[in-house]
Amino acid sequence: MLNEQARQIAGRWVQTEGAALPGFGGAFLTGSVLWGDPRAELGPASDVDVMLIAGPGVRPGKFAYEGALLEVSSMPRIGSADDVLADYHLAGSFHLPCVLADPTGRLSAIQRVVARDFAVRAWTTVRCAGAMDRVRAFLGGMDPSAPLPDQVTGWLFGTGVTTHVLLVAGLHNPTIRRRYAAVRDLLATHGRLDVHETLLDWLGCAHLDAARVERHLAALETVFDVAAAVRAPAYRFDSDISAVARPVAIDGSRELIARGLHREAVFWIAATYARCLAKRAAAGERGHEDGLLDLLADLGAETYADRRRRADRVLAGLPGLWETAMSLC
Repeated sequence: MLNEQARQIAGRWVQTEGAALPGFGGAFLTGSVLWGDPRAELGPASDVDVMLIAGPGVRPGKFAYEGALLEVSSMPRIGSADDVLADYHLAGSFHLPCVLADPTGRLSAIQRVVARDFAVRAWTTVRCAGAMDRVRAFLGGMDPSAPLPDQVTGWLFGTGVTTHVLLVAGLHNPTIRRRYAAVRDLLATHGRLDVHETLLDWLGCAHLDAARVERHLAALETVFDVAAAVRAPAYRFDSDISAVARPVAIDGSRELIARGLHREAVFWIAATYARCLAKRAAAGERGHEDGLLDLLADLGAETYADRRRRADRVLAGLPGLWETAMSLC
């Protein structure tokens, strides 16, 4: 299937099913299918990201539709064109022809403004600052009393958003799962792979070899299948840990390892592991923490104190990260 075909499938779902959801006010594409070449093949480990303007409680999640894997999220409203230009995820969508449905015409009007002003340096700087604020919020808000999956997620995403600071500066897609591979490509074109090594070192995986990462992925695979077998509808990422989502969560990481990007695969392996445990906890299940603790030990992040030290290293490195980001604008 081509990206363009996947976009059309997403549009048909919006018109036939999404538009009937409570509070529907429009829909737009996000993510790699939007950013990618329409004529390129949609990879087997890729989903199609759709955002709905919809009422509270609308949360379709991940599901198969006409041969594509859709990931449908929702938000209650969208702000002004300036609000979108300042938001690095929204701006990344609206600078491209993303609109799938627009009953009022408002989304299309915003899209035209964002497409015109997206690359203006002042707006790029605002978006980079927003990504920096996310790093500080995640790492500053780490809670030692939270359940282990929540602790890991806060540290992991706070550290991982450092890649988004640079991707946003370079006007690249601030992708979620492939963020470390994407930032490597960006930094390679600028002759700054030294910065990439710093990012991997902050995550704690710069020293890991492929065999070790494969071992962690094998452990995750077992836990994923166990977690996918239980239902936890109240858990936000319930559908991400499911049989239909397995190609993204497991095969996508395996694909990175096969390409020699085993270190770049670690972020999503750890994130998925935490989500598996969180889903099981939401379903009243326990166990299978050992594999995550083993991975965290390899990352130098096994205890809260370890993660706090690592977080403080990232926070101390933010001035240098900002300098690099501004050099990419």
